[in-house]
Amino acid sequence: QVQLVESGGGLVQAGGSLRLSCAASGRTFSSDDMNWYRQVPGKEREFVAAIGWGASTQYEFYANSVKGRFTISRDNAKNTVYLQMNSLKFEDTAIYYCKGPRDSDWGQGTQVTVSS
Repeated sequence: QVQLVESGGGLVQAGGSLRLSCAASGRTFSSDDMNWYRQVPGKEREFVAAIGWGASTQYEFYANSVKGRFTISRDNAKNTVYLQMNSLKFEDTAIYYCKGPRDSDWGQGTQVTVSS
């Protein structure tokens, strides 16, 4: 059974940094598109970042709200995807979810709270 487990969330002051991890098990995700989403209670889940393969090279793609501050990366040997979050803002507060290529590939989420 495929499992995605996020970790690395926590409480940080505005301007600080966190690194989220998404460890995958059950199958290898090294050639798959992987994504980070986030959700604030009462609001829809929103896209944050993606990493995948284009024609011949790896690509990264970001929501405008995090571009230049967040970096998505992967370690295929560890079957893990990361989200490095710098210059955090209060509005980055949310539950962050890792998502694989299939509709059912979701982690349980990790809470990120940024204090202003």
